[in-house]
Amino acid sequence: MPPSKQARTGKRRSGGLTLAAVVVGAPVIAAVKWSLYSALMIDHHVALPSALAAEQLTLAGGPAGTLNVYADRSGAGRPLLLIHSVNAAASAYEMRPIFEHFRGRRPVYALDLPGYGFSDRVDAARTPEAFAGAVTETIERAANEPADVIALSLGGEFAARAALMRPELVHTLTLISPTGFGAPGTGRATQQAVEQAQTESAYRLLANPLWAQALYDLIATRVSIRFFLKQSFVGPVPEELIDYAYATSHQPGAKLTPLRFLGGLLFTREARRELYAGVTQPVLAIYDRDAFSGFETLAEFAAARANWRLAKVEPSLGLPHWEMMPRVAEALEGFWAEVG
Repeated sequence: MPPSKQARTGKRRSGGLTLAAVVVGAPVIAAVKWSLYSALMIDHHVALPSALAAEQLTLAGGPAGTLNVYADRSGAGRPLLLIHSVNAAASAYEMRPIFEHFRGRRPVYALDLPGYGFSDRVDAARTPEAFAGAVTETIERAANEPADVIALSLGGEFAARAALMRPELVHTLTLISPTGFGAPGTGRATQQAVEQAQTESAYRLLANPLWAQALYDLIATRVSIRFFLKQSFVGPVPEELIDYAYATSHQPGAKLTPLRFLGGLLFTREARRELYAGVTQPVLAIYDRDAFSGFETLAEFAAARANWRLAKVEPSLGLPHWEMMPRVAEALEGFWAEVG
């Protein structure tokens, strides 16, 4: 006898449920497998060499925890402080071309921001104020006099805040591919979370102990690091930059600060108004294009302020000092010569 209508319907429902179980279950199984792989197979104690062949200063006892600062004090003149960006695999290595260019010409310092490189990676509440405090502490305790500060990407927000907090410590400020100048509603998801005041909920989701390490390990694979760095290079990405990014992102506690960054907790809402507009020191912004930050409002903002200068170094995609260091150095030297 042919199957009844009820039996045929039951088969269809059973097949539909089976298909749904496969569709829903496959990602769950993959996530569980990756979590186990992350916990059991990934080395989170990779040997970490120095980012720069220079003296390493240890600044302990400050509010931002122990800081690592690379220093070359063989040159003369006003100190130069370099501040790297914030991402999953950041460190002072990002500022290496500038450090190497100016070492021996003037005192040069490069800071590992809290949570990166050889600085403390403790599970403490990191805030924009704490990062700005690390900048001022480095100038005060390492350079010992006002410095010309060069900061990359989100590091520019920390440097600008430092210039507001302790204006006597910052002589000039250079921002390379700065955040905070995109059109409203644009930029990476982290920046939009800041605009929409959703950072706390985003961070709690990312930092859930059930998957925080596995999630971080997923974005810190060599494949991911290469992919994201490629967005910032016109030409090939230097292999040594990938190697160091991988090593520094596979240290105990390496996930803590990047997860705060991904949740948007390290950005300043309305940074143009809250930070940059209040800076009175001479400012140079070096930019072109950037896959992660927009500059749609930068020209108009700078045009309205006599202390701001712009240098468009093209073609570049966020890291102009890696591919066009002579052009970047020319812009810097011209800026410093103009403002004194």
